[in-house]
Amino acid sequence: MRPGEERSKLEPLKLRAAERIDEAAERLGALSRAIWSVPELAYQEHHAHGVLTRFFQQEQPAASWVVQPHFTLPTAFRAEWESPGALARSAAGRPLQLAFLCEYDALPGLGHACGHNLIAEVGAAAALGVRGALEGLSGQSPPVKVIVLGTPAEEEGGGKIDLIEAGAFKNLDVVFMAHPSQEDAVYLLDVAEHDVTVKYYGKASHAAAYPWEGVNALDAAVLAYSNLSMLRQQMKPTWRVHGIIKNGGVKPNIIPSYSELVYYFRAPSMKELQVLTKKAEDSFRAAALATGCTVEINGGAHDYYNVLPNKTLCKSYMENGKRLGIEFISEDEMLNSPSGSTDFGNVTFVVPGIHPYFYIGSSALNHTEQYTEAAGSQEAQFYTLRTAKALAMTALDIIFKPELLEKVREDFKSKLLEEQFLNTVE
Repeated sequence: MRPGEERSKLEPLKLRAAERIDEAAERLGALSRAIWSVPELAYQEHHAHGVLTRFFQQEQPAASWVVQPHFTLPTAFRAEWESPGALARSAAGRPLQLAFLCEYDALPGLGHACGHNLIAEVGAAAALGVRGALEGLSGQSPPVKVIVLGTPAEEEGGGKIDLIEAGAFKNLDVVFMAHPSQEDAVYLLDVAEHDVTVKYYGKASHAAAYPWEGVNALDAAVLAYSNLSMLRQQMKPTWRVHGIIKNGGVKPNIIPSYSELVYYFRAPSMKELQVLTKKAEDSFRAAALATGCTVEINGGAHDYYNVLPNKTLCKSYMENGKRLGIEFISEDEMLNSPSGSTDFGNVTFVVPGIHPYFYIGSSALNHTEQYTEAAGSQEAQFYTLRTAKALAMTALDIIFKPELLEKVREDFKSKLLEEQFLNTVE
């Protein structure tokens, strides 16, 4: 298909996707507010799970989505819609499978201070938009499955990694999601992350009468904290180490026999993360040796991988976003903006994906009370649905431009090979 023909065919479909999202705006806003008003922690998102599964079960026309509640995890789900053309299988023997991811866990004490209620709304809205564009094509539609995956426990635990291990991402061609932020960025450097719990065991004693009989576990924790602070001088600028002393004793006149720290380590790649983790664990063990304590170091269930960017998906998303009025930050700003970690990184190691960030009408910073308020505001709705439209339009580009999908796959393979090379270089 020539570029002019391609554009003339896609324009009405992209317009219909946007219209479908606007038509559902009230229901989508209610969905987001229902999740926001009852914040739930990782793996406990039972209310959000119910809200989302009912949303797709009640979508008209009736039974248009096949919904699987409790999909491999108690609070995960899968909703699926097949285009009319999916009955005629593709040359590969199966329809193209595009997945939109929803997150919906909250933060302890802060609620939805990272805007995961909006992530759930974006995923649902974009999927509705793509379905709305395709369902009117009847037999002319390419064979496509539009899938919505509810992925719990991003803030702690890594629900997407559980789903990967259960095979939930098998046979998917491209995955889409978007995350609230302070600006619109087609990509940010989300880094690899490893967390540890460190436990020191000493010996209790009376702190005034005979302290020499005790072995102070709190001293070990404080020394470990200081060791890591000293280590920062030799850390690369892109490395991050941050933690808390979770348990430091029970009473001032008792030598603490037990202490506990929780730390997160972050680095741009898994290779660098392993180096940083080794240095930090040496610091923990040194504190035990110096104080006479024994130490137990336990890593988290899952490491979060760095997000692999896909330049073809990013380019398509940016073009569609600009047409909707989105003003993206520059590439230099993207590469130098503060970033965190996400289990979406692990997803990008098994299937091509895109994870842009979007402005929600507030300059408040994520993980603050002010951002919780912004995530539940009416003002955020315009920006959230605009982002959903851009994702839906990008998905339509993938569906109707086979050469674009091939470039997406090439980019994915290239970045994966590059990452594997970096992780094997000494």
